[in-house]
Amino acid sequence: MVDLFEKLRMEAGPLAKYSHLPDDYFFFPKLEGEIGPRMKFNGKTVLNWSLNNYLGLANHPEVRKADADAAAQYGMALPMGARMMSGNSVHHLEFERQLAEFVQKEDAMLLNYGYQGVVSIIDALVDRKDVIVYDAESHACIIDGVRLHMGKRFVYSHNDMESLEKQLQRATKLADETGGGILVITEGVFGMSGKQGDLKGVTALKKKYNFRLFVDDAHGFGTMGKTGAGVGEEQGVQDQVDLYFSTFAKSMASIGAFVAGDKRILKYLRYSVRSQIYAKSLPMTLVMGGMKRLELLKTKPELRANLWKVVNAMQNGLRERGFYLGSTTSPVTPVLFKGGVGEAANMSMDLRENFGIFCSVVIYPVVPKDVIMFRIIPTAAHTIADVEETLTAFSKLKEKLDSGFYKEEVLVSVTKGL
Repeated sequence: MVDLFEKLRMEAGPLAKYSHLPDDYFFFPKLEGEIGPRMKFNGKTVLNWSLNNYLGLANHPEVRKADADAAAQYGMALPMGARMMSGNSVHHLEFERQLAEFVQKEDAMLLNYGYQGVVSIIDALVDRKDVIVYDAESHACIIDGVRLHMGKRFVYSHNDMESLEKQLQRATKLADETGGGILVITEGVFGMSGKQGDLKGVTALKKKYNFRLFVDDAHGFGTMGKTGAGVGEEQGVQDQVDLYFSTFAKSMASIGAFVAGDKRILKYLRYSVRSQIYAKSLPMTLVMGGMKRLELLKTKPELRANLWKVVNAMQNGLRERGFYLGSTTSPVTPVLFKGGVGEAANMSMDLRENFGIFCSVVIYPVVPKDVIMFRIIPTAAHTIADVEETLTAFSKLKEKLDSGFYKEEVLVSVTKGL
């Protein structure tokens, strides 16, 4: 037998093995100042492409005023208690009504956080007789929710409808034996690749198989579709999505989340989602601020238009310069290079220190060992000038990588003095 803490010290996880590096540079970096395209990092002003503030609402004057007014009127404590006991209000109900209407569903339920909401929704929907079928590249919240499932689960190859059908055949056979049902889970926009989930392909299989569909559209809500109602609207199949989920942490630039669907199922979830039953209600300040954000999302289409103007300039410019962006069809812009962890660290450091550009670098195990990904998140607050500055910097970065300039075997050591 070993001491539990000693085992954890000796067997660090894939990311924890880098914990010896100074905090707040490569991991847990501190961006300071007003949220926007230009922020402070490590004492310097940088052009920031790492915030999911898609519509630029984080510092929108109407949003700031709504937040301030709500905080002054309600504080952060009201309401006290869980929704079921003492934490309900007419404002929570009105926000839910507005969200349901916007995403074309009968009803919606507010959630305190997206991650715990997805985990708990999955737990509430299925029992040991039921079968889950989910996309191989699903977000960690989906994976963790699936892990809680006491019954069988099958994974299908990412966005591969032939693979999904094979798994549905297996799931159908098993569900017939157990007397259970089938839940298919996928995403609207996959947050790393930027690829849209093939919701049209998934829903087409409903003609042959009996299943319900749960879609996590965290990155699609507010950015995709004619009105911003998400990927289901974009692909013309929103009515076939049985449960539609999104967080407020992306386009809405806030805290919280919601799930929407048929009124009967939403009533069941209100009585069954443990992360809400046993947690304090979403504070009134966030509810009132959320309604203002939703109002702007609905009434100011120019925000989404500005976002896509920047997205198209960035993605087209990178492709014209020979960069590989995978198969993104959303604002998420992954720039992929060949190289190891040491090269990724050196490139990231050079980009931040010498080019004044901050964007998230993604390494193994999130991507394969020989891949480096810089994930750029364009927003409506960025300008075409910001795009041009970034294109120039990435062109120089690529030249240096190709010349072997960044070749290192280990991560660079970084100190606050740099």
